[in-house]
Amino acid sequence: MGPHPAVASVRLAVRRALADLPPGARVLVACSGGADSTALAAATAFEAARADWSAGAVTVDHGLQAGSAERAAEVEAFLLDLGLSPVETATVRVEGGGGPEAAARRARYTALDAVADRHGAAAVLLGHTLDDQAETVLLGLARGSGTRSLAGMSPGGTAAGRYRRPLLGLTRATTEAACTAEGLRFWSDPHNLDPAYTRSRVRHHVLPVLERELGPGVTAALARTGDLLRDDADALDEWAGEAYAKCRTPWPADGPAHDEGAVVLGVEALAALPAAIRRRVLRRAALAAGSPGTDLTAGHLAALDALVTDWHGQAWVEVPGDVRVTRRDGEIRLRRER
Repeated sequence: MGPHPAVASVRLAVRRALADLPPGARVLVACSGGADSTALAAATAFEAARADWSAGAVTVDHGLQAGSAERAAEVEAFLLDLGLSPVETATVRVEGGGGPEAAARRARYTALDAVADRHGAAAVLLGHTLDDQAETVLLGLARGSGTRSLAGMSPGGTAAGRYRRPLLGLTRATTEAACTAEGLRFWSDPHNLDPAYTRSRVRHHVLPVLERELGPGVTAALARTGDLLRDDADALDEWAGEAYAKCRTPWPADGPAHDEGAVVLGVEALAALPAAIRRRVLRRAALAAGSPGTDLTAGHLAALDALVTDWHGQAWVEVPGDVRVTRRDGEIRLRRER
C-alpha cells in the first residue's frame, strides 16, 4: 500500500516545487512546529533522500511567549530526527513599527535570509497553505489594497527568488491529516487563536461567517482570485518596467547636486500612459529614490499622479523616506532630502 492520500499530496507538492533543482542543491525548510510546516518538513526529508538534495531546516524563536526557547529546542530535535541537516534555531528580536505581526514577519525573514546565505541555500520552503492564501487576499480586500497585494503570496520558483511555498494548493486540513497519518505531533500556536491579531480574527471569525452565509468554497475562491490577479499583476509590472525605462531622463545640469538615488521622469511620457501603468512607474521611481515600499501608500501615489495629470502649480510632494517630488520644466524630479 502507498502512503496516506494527504501524505502523498504533500510529498507531490514538494517534488513539483523543487523539480528544477539539480542533485546536491541545498534546501532549507522553515519550520515553526505547526501542522503545515511539520508536514512540509517531513515531506521534504522524504523527497530530498530520493532526489539527492541536501535538506536542512531552521526554526525561528521570536521570543514573544514564555517557553519559546524550549519550544524551539523541541522543534530542532524533531527536525534532526527527520534526518534534516543542518538544523538550527534563529533567535530574533521583534521590534519596529507596523504592529506585532508585521514586526515579527520582518524579523523572521531577516533571520531566514541570513541562515540561507550562510548555508548557500538554493531554496527556502515555507508552509503557507491555501487557507493562508485566502486570508491574505481577504485582508488585502479589507485594506483597499492594489492588484499586487490582492494577488496574495507567490508560490515562488526560479524567477521569484529563493522562497518557495509548495503547499499553497493544499488546505490546512490536508497538512493536519498528513501529520496524523505519519504520527507526527504538531504544535498549535496560541497566537493563532488570539483575537488581538488581525489574521486570527479573519481565520476564526470572518471566514467561517462567509462560508456559512455565502456557502462552502469561499476560501478556495479567494485563493483562486489571488492566482488570477497574480498573473495580471505580473503582466502590469512587466509593462511598467519597460515604461519606467522609457520615461527616465538624465538629472538636469542646472538642478541641485545629483545623488545616486535621484530620479527624473518626463511628464509628457508619463501622461501618455494608462493610469495603472503610470502609478506603477511613479512607485518604482519613489522606491529608487529611497522611499520604503512598506510605507508608500495609495494616497502618496495619488498625490504623485496629480503632479502629472492635475498639476496647478503644486510646489512639491513629500513621500516616506524624506523623498521630495517636484514638477519642473516638464519633468518629475524625485530626490531624497538629507
